[in-house]
Amino acid sequence: MPHEIHKAIARNSVLIRSLPEKHVDMLMQKAMWRHYDRGETLFLQDEPANAIHIVLDGWVKLYRMTPSGSEAVVSVFTRGESFGEAVALRNKPYPVSGEAATQSEVMHIPSNVLIDLIKRDAEVGLSMLSASFNHLHSLVAQLEQLKAQTGAQRVAEFLLGLSKSETGSCEVTMPYDKVLIAGKLGMKPESLSRAFSRLKPVGVSIKKNHALIADTEALRAYVEDDG
Repeated sequence: MPHEIHKAIARNSVLIRSLPEKHVDMLMQKAMWRHYDRGETLFLQDEPANAIHIVLDGWVKLYRMTPSGSEAVVSVFTRGESFGEAVALRNKPYPVSGEAATQSEVMHIPSNVLIDLIKRDAEVGLSMLSASFNHLHSLVAQLEQLKAQTGAQRVAEFLLGLSKSETGSCEVTMPYDKVLIAGKLGMKPESLSRAFSRLKPVGVSIKKNHALIADTEALRAYVEDDG
């Protein structure tokens, strides 16, 4: 059985909280709740998509294998984020593979349960469209970031996203390995290392999987500098 904290995270996810309240309890009861160890596979590319997934804790990566055999990270999801809506509702195979980048807790909603609900209540379909729009908006933001920002600015924004501080100094823990961070930011691992070096004059120092930020406001100004 899921912990109450995981139920609360699921209820507050973008997908679930946009659904009509009258359906939420039923969906929670019919969902599958799984723990994954780091490196464990959720699903493989080209497998039938039969569920929508909500991350309750940890980090899950989606990736594709390139013709050369290397791994291309498509996206990384964390607590409260959902994925797989479009392919599951269209009964299509997964275009990517899913893997736990850290120890993770994931809620799986069977797609046939949601499809039945959509047939009975149009509001559920609108909620699915809203979730798909959020994913599209996120992809557009990533493309804009790739075109408009330097590698160092992308890394700086990533670190700020992990920080809970608006001002002053702070320390953040990078939640997964640097190869995955590089893939998420559209960089090669060696480019990530160079980007970390370029952030030293802005007050960022890296120690293993920790980043020390001397001044979050100065780092934010660096990210926003278009010169």
